[in-house]
Amino acid sequence: MLERPSRPAARLIPAIDTADPARAAALAAALAPDCGALKLGLELFCAAGPAAVREAAGTAPVFLDLKLHDIPNTVAGAVRSLLPLRPAMLTLHAAGGPAMIAAAREAAETAGEARPILLAVTVLTSLDAGTLAETGVSGGPVQQVLRLARLALGAGADGLVCSPREVAPIRDAFGAAPLLVVPGIRPAGSAAGDQARVATPEEAVADGADWLVIGRPITGAADPAAAARAIASGLPR
Repeated sequence: MLERPSRPAARLIPAIDTADPARAAALAAALAPDCGALKLGLELFCAAGPAAVREAAGTAPVFLDLKLHDIPNTVAGAVRSLLPLRPAMLTLHAAGGPAMIAAAREAAETAGEARPILLAVTVLTSLDAGTLAETGVSGGPVQQVLRLARLALGAGADGLVCSPREVAPIRDAFGAAPLLVVPGIRPAGSAAGDQARVATPEEAVADGADWLVIGRPITGAADPAAAARAIASGLPR
């Protein structure tokens, strides 16, 4: 399993969100020396499939962000199907419930020591309290994140995906053990885009984030590798 990062650059997970396999490969090659893992998500996976994951995995550990969410048997089967790609991290929705998470963990265990870190996605960073209320969830993001975190960790998830706003509450509630992968990271002066709950890289690490998922501020830069190095240089050692 991928170990917790021990140096600033290893905290960075650039989000390679593109449907173009050639661009994904170029970004992976450019960014691999300056990051801890590469995030591949639905956009690339739907366009290019497992081949894109295999190519990226040849350059750096892969955070495969597919957010699996289905009945337990189907999710377990999906996890088994993905294991040959050797992702370092794999996401599933905490809202799928404890039986689904437990089934995913059992399936992942069949890979032995090479199994991926299982990360439960709590509340998407694009959602705020008003949007959650529209879906029937009251109490706001922090309360819902903590509720889902308790469920997921109790069912066998290794860690969580949460916005930077919930990192400190999760650490207060669950301590240092859960691995925290944190999107919604925006360097000072960057546009928030479609993210509703954001913070700077320095703020997220200070609150207890392990890995930082950063997309457009890195991949949209004229020199993505230089942008990644600049962000890493500002992180605590």
